[in-house]
Amino acid sequence: MTSETGSPRTLADELRSWPDEAIAELLRVRPDLLSPVPGDLTQLATRAGTRASVSRALERLDQFALQAAQALAVAPDPCPYAVLEALLPGGEAELPRALRALRAQAVIWGGDDRLRLVRTARELLAPTSTAPSPTGLGPSLTEAAVGMSPGRLQEMLLSAGLATTADPVSALASLAELLGDTGRLAELLEQAPAGSATMVDKLLWGPPYGEVSGSPSPPARWLLDRGVLLPAGPRTVVLPREVALARREGRAHEQLEAVPPEIVLRRQHPERSVDMAAAGQAHTALGRIDDLLQEWQHTSPAVLRAGGLGVRDLARTAAALELTEGETAFWIELAYAAGLLASDGEADERYAPTPAYDSWRERRDHHRWAALITAWLPMTRIPGLAGTRDGKGRPLSALGPGLDRSPAPGLRLRLLRLLAELPPGAAPEPDALAARLRWERPLRAPGALREQLCAATTQEAELLGVTGRGALASGVREWVTAVDGDRPAAVEKAAQLVAPLLPEPLDHVLLQADLTAVAPGPLERPLAETLNVLADIESKGGATVYRFTTASVRRALDAGRNPAELHAFLAAHSRTPVPQPLSYLIDDVARRHGRLRIGVASAYVRCEDDSLLAEILADRRSAALRLRLLAPTVLASQLDPSQLLSKLRELGYAPAAESAEGDVLISRVESRRTPPRTAPEPVPDGPPRPDARLLTAAVRAIRAGDLAATAPHRKPRAPRSSPAGELPRSTSADTLATMQSAVLTGEAVWIGYVNADGAASQRVIAPVRVEGGFVTAYDHTADEIRTYPLHRITGAAELAE
Repeated sequence: MTSETGSPRTLADELRSWPDEAIAELLRVRPDLLSPVPGDLTQLATRAGTRASVSRALERLDQFALQAAQALAVAPDPCPYAVLEALLPGGEAELPRALRALRAQAVIWGGDDRLRLVRTARELLAPTSTAPSPTGLGPSLTEAAVGMSPGRLQEMLLSAGLATTADPVSALASLAELLGDTGRLAELLEQAPAGSATMVDKLLWGPPYGEVSGSPSPPARWLLDRGVLLPAGPRTVVLPREVALARREGRAHEQLEAVPPEIVLRRQHPERSVDMAAAGQAHTALGRIDDLLQEWQHTSPAVLRAGGLGVRDLARTAAALELTEGETAFWIELAYAAGLLASDGEADERYAPTPAYDSWRERRDHHRWAALITAWLPMTRIPGLAGTRDGKGRPLSALGPGLDRSPAPGLRLRLLRLLAELPPGAAPEPDALAARLRWERPLRAPGALREQLCAATTQEAELLGVTGRGALASGVREWVTAVDGDRPAAVEKAAQLVAPLLPEPLDHVLLQADLTAVAPGPLERPLAETLNVLADIESKGGATVYRFTTASVRRALDAGRNPAELHAFLAAHSRTPVPQPLSYLIDDVARRHGRLRIGVASAYVRCEDDSLLAEILADRRSAALRLRLLAPTVLASQLDPSQLLSKLRELGYAPAAESAEGDVLISRVESRRTPPRTAPEPVPDGPPRPDARLLTAAVRAIRAGDLAATAPHRKPRAPRSSPAGELPRSTSADTLATMQSAVLTGEAVWIGYVNADGAASQRVIAPVRVEGGFVTAYDHTADEIRTYPLHRITGAAELAE
């Protein structure tokens, strides 16, 4: 319904005047209103006014729209447009846009002459004694004077030089008129004792509450006697809203932020250099993930009892990767989000690569990179929180609970889109991006969290190669700006664009005389895997340096390689001749390798060369091994075979383990894998956004339900009395007669219906057949033909003309 002036009387009336497109847009931007689908527009309006839903709506407002809502919260209700405009001086040009945003979110309603803030929003934004308004304004004079005696009010009037009145209402009105007039208030304060105006100005921009001693000072007593300050507690005073607005010259906010802050550029780079830098970082990112999972497939760190990775395991992994613990935590969390890493679920639960890691490694580099950034964009876990404590003082660990923050994906995507709006190659100041995000969604996340997310996103985008030198890479621009449905195709295109910039894997190394090999770029996977067994990585960077040692060559022999295979491998993959010292090293280790055999006695040492066994027995360092000569070629020990093997290697010998049958055991390092695991789902940030088909169906159902609830209808014959808003009631005979009549006339009827689950609803139907205790009709609410049992229809009435 609308008022006599034509303005809507409620938010539901306002929604009834909206076109279907506007209601669909409301459901799109506030998807929490759609679950479940409201039965009619009254239910939609009621749900839109709930505290949780309004809080979410306020979080979607930009700074100026929020300031407009805050001004409405302290303005008269309803508020004319001109009054609101006066509260926001300097924002006149942007005010229509802010009001459109508030209307689209159903936070305000009414015409420009009667703007109304949804009551729940007013409660959230209006000032209270415990939560002053963001505007810094306190309660109105009428609200602050609640409980004050009429005599005290009359005394205030006399002290302020006003005539007394007949009642408290007119007294407050007369006092508010004086204190709300800028000129008259200034004249009044000119008569005040020194320091009075200063005391008022201290409370001017908030908080409006101040403390006074048991015996107020002369300036405070003068202000209290004239209502410029009012008591709010035994030792607390408050500055009434009218006084503050008069002293502010009508301004609701000390600093109005009508337009977003400009994004200041730090530097402008050539686009080509940005893309090359980003591609280099993308290649490094692939190496980081690969190094991490190669390390963990052997070490498999344990899962803490409370979940997550232990501090020592994180530090050990960081040392192995030669990274900081913070950066290591990011790569761990990214591998987890991409489904490449998980816990194995065993009794002794440990982290290890998943089978998906093997298929990921088989893909081309640009597709592997695309999989990483696809997992990173919606990731809700914040690696930077690892090592901190939660609100209850409990430590947070990498891969553990408590690292999810639902605003992260939205802030991450918006920051990237801000970069996409800048000219190609433009690198902004990081603080400028944070300031812009704060203006766009001031309530979306606490200030500290937003600053942390902005800094983390900037750093992570650089590490992944999404940005280069602080600017967005040209290849990901379309991916960043794509909508959800188009993003898979956009990321594939980004991968194709970055592919030519990634270095091609090499099939060769450069062997050097100092027992090192230099890989001038990334190596093909089979070559890298073999070289990792045969040599130790000495340094990484643009080129990787491998060093051959006695231990590394022995490791290759233990893995089942023979000397001829190692010589052939090096000759085939070196662009330089194989140095003689390296050939000698392989031959020397191979000659000594396996001459000693370690088996199970507890343990025994077997050797065909009895002089070598005699040498071991004579060595003072072997006394701790407690060796005993059983035969000219056999020594026995009480140590475990693996311990005996390692101890003899520490003494400089090259023993090999053998089986019970006397064969040499090949010791390949176990590559641990978890059972198949799916990537974890990000924590949802509220209900998912509905698609166009769902919105169309929902709007149609709401409109039909509203028609059933509000359509005028004739009273049923012999109606039973029932409270307003309940289902229509009529006797079974009257219901049947109404249905049969509607079939003959082709008219629609209004019914109440209770389904098999006991859910009651009102519907508008057009009956087409009545027989066998059922009525077949076109249901306007569901927009389809349905059959209803007559015994479930509570009543029926014909619609009015």
